[in-house]
Amino acid sequence: MQVLSVTPEIFPLIKTGGLADVTGALPIALGPKGVAMRTLVPGYPVVMAAFTKKKAVYQYPLLQGGKASVHAVKIGDLDLFVLDAPHLFDRQGGPYGTASGADWPDNWRRFAALSQVGGDIAGGAISGYLPDLVHAHDWQSAMTLAYMRYGKAVGVPSLITVHNLAFQGQFGAGIFGELGLPAVAMQLDGVEYYGGVGYLKAGLQAAWAITTVSPTYAQEIRAPEFGMGLDGLINMRATDLYGIVNGIDVDIWNPGTDKHLVAKYSAATLEARAKNRKAVEERFGLEADGSPIVCVISRLTWQKGMDILAAVVDGIVAAGARLAILGSGDAGLEGTLLAAAARHRGRIGVVVGYDEGLSHTMQGGCDAIVIPSRFEPCGLTQLYGLRYGCVPIVARTGGLADTIIDANEAALSAGVATGFQFAPNNGGAMVHAIQRLVEVHAKPTVWASIQRQGMKADVSWDKSAEKYIELYRLLLSKRAA
Repeated sequence: MQVLSVTPEIFPLIKTGGLADVTGALPIALGPKGVAMRTLVPGYPVVMAAFTKKKAVYQYPLLQGGKASVHAVKIGDLDLFVLDAPHLFDRQGGPYGTASGADWPDNWRRFAALSQVGGDIAGGAISGYLPDLVHAHDWQSAMTLAYMRYGKAVGVPSLITVHNLAFQGQFGAGIFGELGLPAVAMQLDGVEYYGGVGYLKAGLQAAWAITTVSPTYAQEIRAPEFGMGLDGLINMRATDLYGIVNGIDVDIWNPGTDKHLVAKYSAATLEARAKNRKAVEERFGLEADGSPIVCVISRLTWQKGMDILAAVVDGIVAAGARLAILGSGDAGLEGTLLAAAARHRGRIGVVVGYDEGLSHTMQGGCDAIVIPSRFEPCGLTQLYGLRYGCVPIVARTGGLADTIIDANEAALSAGVATGFQFAPNNGGAMVHAIQRLVEVHAKPTVWASIQRQGMKADVSWDKSAEKYIELYRLLLSKRAA
């Protein structure tokens, strides 16, 4: 089975969040199961620098304002189509904006181009390659499905994975004339959205199937609270809606081989984590008193519930825990957390920014990781925590609720607990969960049982890949019918 994936990010080439981890790991998980996934990605500078032999398999004399070409390359274990469009993607800064954080004003054009190319490839533009199915990710590639719907690939099965419904790609109606779509597309059942053009909405409308990255989030987005204005459309498409929880790359995230750790370990050698704990204490300036270290590895944003955490840090310290925080985002939140660290020297440490190696060390040395998201389509850091014996403390929402078994009395008695859950959007509930954690941490045998149970959990892509294959086959059967 040949599947074309279209995405704005792919690990290890370009990453701003969990989307890249998914689009980088899924093709590798599918390959041994008989699915050949080739991924179309923009030719950002870091992507173009990753390969030297550049031979175009398709040329565009004019694509959204300039010349462009598509290169077929293999980088590591990934088969890629790279869209080389310097006028759109050869820029310093992030994939979506400048180094200062401002969005590129022509993002509508940049990702229309990516989607147009995805639609062309689906329609057979590249000699010798014709996908059986197209899999798009988030708003940046969602318009691929619109170009397919109104072009040559109208009969090719497609699905879109929503990694976060909050990001929708909404633009003014004035851009429609430059998208190269027929006039009929600018209607309610097409790309029109509240008088403008909605990229994600267009993909949700055109896709043969819609997936989210956890079963609970698939249900949550049907309600106005989480539907972000699209719940009406999603409910119309409810029979085509599926929730498939993400996996992680268990080769990269492996405490037994992780090069970022001071000491490698397994479920049988948890005592080795002490050396990693010492490294965390030194890096974050924490007192070495044996109390549990609760870490935060997150964007410091409202969605991630970081304002809720910032409001109760005094209570967390009073509960007997130490905090190690790695993240960046809202300047006000950064300032509030840095002030808390100054107020509680030795109990709270903050590193502003993102450091991949440090994030591994924290998972390998901290006792727990707290994830207080207001909504969380799937979440990956709790899966890393399970893998590393860094016990997750999570808000009961989305994929967090689907992947963590709360350490209540019944679960502890049955020996199945893997973490702690609390009511979302509730600082008091978070502090109470951490109090529960501190109490259990004081019982070494019970604590080690929770760690080992989490480390036994199958957080790989294996089961999730099987579910995607089942859905791919279902869509192909509909095509055959």
